[in-house]
Amino acid sequence: MDKKSWHDLGAAGNFRKAPVTEVSAGNTKLAITWQDGKFGAVSGICNHAGGPLGQGHLDGEYVVCPWHHWKFHCRTGLGEPGYEEDAVPSHAVKEEGGHLFVQLEPQTPRRKKPHPPHPLERPIRRQEGPIRVAGISATTMDRDHPRYSTSEALLQVALDHATTELQCETRLIRLDELRFRHCEGYYSKSARACTWPCSITQMDPEDQMDQVYEALVHWADVVLLATPIRWGASGSLHYKMAERLNCVQNQITIRDRVLIQNKVAGFIIMGGQDNVQDVAGHLLGFYSELGFQFPQFPYIAHSRGWSAEDMERNVQHVQHSEELRRGARELVHRSVDFARLMLQHVGAVEKTERGGRKAHRLDIET
Repeated sequence: MDKKSWHDLGAAGNFRKAPVTEVSAGNTKLAITWQDGKFGAVSGICNHAGGPLGQGHLDGEYVVCPWHHWKFHCRTGLGEPGYEEDAVPSHAVKEEGGHLFVQLEPQTPRRKKPHPPHPLERPIRRQEGPIRVAGISATTMDRDHPRYSTSEALLQVALDHATTELQCETRLIRLDELRFRHCEGYYSKSARACTWPCSITQMDPEDQMDQVYEALVHWADVVLLATPIRWGASGSLHYKMAERLNCVQNQITIRDRVLIQNKVAGFIIMGGQDNVQDVAGHLLGFYSELGFQFPQFPYIAHSRGWSAEDMERNVQHVQHSEELRRGARELVHRSVDFARLMLQHVGAVEKTERGGRKAHRLDIET
């Protein structure tokens, strides 16, 4: 087919029924628009992540991508004001004899403004240094008027032990101190619309979920999650974070790319309500899907049972329980030992592989 010739798309009336219509002409995907009595035709493939522009909607004269809301002029293909350096190809279109025709050879080229890669996109390489332990507290509270959190208190015990006794680097992330948006369901539109880093992180510089991504994917060898039990499940802040971690797991699903390797996870589960084992099971299942490994006995927990509504006594018990403190210290100790063992194994494998490559080169040279 001569792409410079006019391609018949069919009855023009069909394209007046909706502001944006997706069509495929040969191997070319197009977004056909009807706006202010005029037809327009631009590429149906968005510059950002290949989203289907033809399935989007019109905002004034701009086609809005349904995946991540990038906008391109419905006739010129130029990006919205301020982003004109990004453009999708535009195509000539005409109505003749009641039919709509389009030229498959674009009138204007695709232009992608060079964007520096997001810091999280860098290669994942463990830097030299001691074992690094990231503690994540999923407790919700008013930090201006703080209360005692049993799960966060034991997490702090574990981190202190890791710092002083195990000579680790530690980092505490309190989720309720971060401003991060809920997952907005891009995966529900298409698996490929769920990107790494998360599309929200790429588009919103004020979204602070990047601190969690940085810790889990790039920095930590050990991750300790501390969560309360709320109505028989982990806390709502944990679920909010977990939904945003879908972009990590999704890289495995659609790109066979494992972002989390040779990392250990452990859990501190506390609450006035029971259901410890069910909460632990969910956590173990979810974090294993992300790629984490677990030490022997990967969680500690405490609950006084479903009917124990006198929470002040629960707090007092934890505050005075040396057994629970010892459990927190032993949990981080097991986790750090396991992380060291894995890193030693990885180092030994890499050394063997380097030796094999060197021997191979010597064989070739001799």
